[in-house]
Amino acid sequence: MIVDAHAHVVDALAGRTASGETVSLRHGRIRWGGREVQFTSPLTDLTTFPPEVLLAHMDWAGVAKAVLLQGSFYGDKNGYVAEAVRRWPDRFVGAAYVDPRGAEARTNFARCVEGYGFPIVKLELSVATGFVGLYPDLRLDGEELAWLWEEAERRGLVVTLDLGAVASASYQTEAVRRIIERHPELTVVIAHLAQPPAARTDDPELDALWRAQVLLARNPRVSFDLSSVPAYAATIEDYPYPTAQRYVRRAAELVGADKLLWGSDAPGTLTVGTYAQLLNFVATHCNFFTAAERELVLGGNAQRIYFPHA
Repeated sequence: MIVDAHAHVVDALAGRTASGETVSLRHGRIRWGGREVQFTSPLTDLTTFPPEVLLAHMDWAGVAKAVLLQGSFYGDKNGYVAEAVRRWPDRFVGAAYVDPRGAEARTNFARCVEGYGFPIVKLELSVATGFVGLYPDLRLDGEELAWLWEEAERRGLVVTLDLGAVASASYQTEAVRRIIERHPELTVVIAHLAQPPAARTDDPELDALWRAQVLLARNPRVSFDLSSVPAYAATIEDYPYPTAQRYVRRAAELVGADKLLWGSDAPGTLTVGTYAQLLNFVATHCNFFTAAERELVLGGNAQRIYFPHA
């Protein structure tokens, strides 16, 4: 069974970032603050990515299930994601969007977990598209977020973290280390394989920072998804992105294939490959995995973490 451990659905972008608001335009383009960018491939007239379209991509590629994550770049889509899970409970699991400095952060958390039944909380911390961009002094191990880790551990939730670019203010490896030491039963998935610096492979300091974050997965309850890894190499090479493959191989050697989860990060990554290519980046081109390891990376690990009762 193949599971997409990192995907998004969106009716219209309505998010907030440090660069300004995100607004859907047409043919895959969006307005992001004061500029217009190509966010995804021109799939539809209005720039959207509804669950029906994600399911069509999944069926085309042979993907059985997907984890629907959220972030401030997209805006609050809790209700939209909950409806997708309600309609297709055998295909989707949803993650809660909680603004840690929102006026009703705890109320919203309870609504998502108790009302919508989300078993995951996703925090996008990146400077470019997440909470540290909006709140530059935000610390994951600060007192204001202590309640969130306590509640997630108590309720048995999965916490998915996007920690942003290597060496950025959101790349809080030591803060995560302290959190998982304080909360030994907390399950954490860090997105994007710690954002390997594929375009800066000659920088030993960046490499050391990346390696240190990957080593967090030596903790038995920490894993990494592989979403967007091809995109980090897309500025220097073409598909099938051999530099990105090397980072996946290094991570497997450091922490084991049982700590890696394939994810597409669609729709934003559909500018660097089709959905099937994003899958085959791992399924075909990361040929250093054994058959058993490949099964774990493509679905077994995600099934265990995100769909434990399915």
